[in-house]
Amino acid sequence: MITRARLFVTLEGYAVEGGFDRAGQPMTCYAPTIGLGRHVGPGAADDLWRLYETVLDFVPELGFAGVRLTVEWARVEPRQGEYDEEALRRYRDVVRYARSLGLDVTIALVDAVWPSWLGQEAWLMPWVVPHVLAHARRLVETFSDDVTGVVAFTQPQELVTRGFLAGTAPPWRRGAFTDAGFANAQIEGLVSALGVDDTVGPRLVRSSAVTSLDCAPEDLVETRRSLEVDEIYVRSLLRGSGPTRTSAGLLALHGNEWRVNAPEELLSALR
Repeated sequence: MITRARLFVTLEGYAVEGGFDRAGQPMTCYAPTIGLGRHVGPGAADDLWRLYETVLDFVPELGFAGVRLTVEWARVEPRQGEYDEEALRRYRDVVRYARSLGLDVTIALVDAVWPSWLGQEAWLMPWVVPHVLAHARRLVETFSDDVTGVVAFTQPQELVTRGFLAGTAPPWRRGAFTDAGFANAQIEGLVSALGVDDTVGPRLVRSSAVTSLDCAPEDLVETRRSLEVDEIYVRSLLRGSGPTRTSAGLLALHGNEWRVNAPEELLSALR
């Protein structure tokens, strides 16, 4: 029997929070090319680092069961071995606020960016593996009483294809098929290791899918009905800014006020 998958909306931290890749701010794998002027960083973005609660208030009425929140690694461990407890407290406050609204919260451990100290070639380097495992355990222990699920990598295939085959993301390789294979194997190995980890494994979401707001409403309904997964992540609540922004967002800023920015047909499909 196929059960109706639960819908979560995503919040892509790097693209919406603001406060990355500028002097005195947490630096990510995008910092070198932003510094060289090859593309524009997220800048102040939507300033959600201060204002997460403002947009979370919209989520229940949009029809979602919960949110998938990226806890940005570069923010909570901006330098190797140095942990920002204030940042962790802020994320914990956001999670608890979402829970107070009746929402479930799945946290994402690694999204499209990672701390600059891991290097551009992070997914090829064996020395990175224990750092990923330690990061995952730290976050799960920090949020264990509040989050309802954990996703290890939000877009593992995109990390490989964009970074090593298309050359559109760090480490900016094009056609590096051999290294793409090695990177893919390392990421798969990390997911497997986390799955059997005593701390992280019990919280991992075992089956999920991602869909875009660009899909037709009827396709969203069919996806939700037919896929045998626990959670479907709709990207994204906000479009965001910078190199990892999404193509569309359910909310848009009009002056100083957030408003729903989606056709009624799509909203009906979400509900």
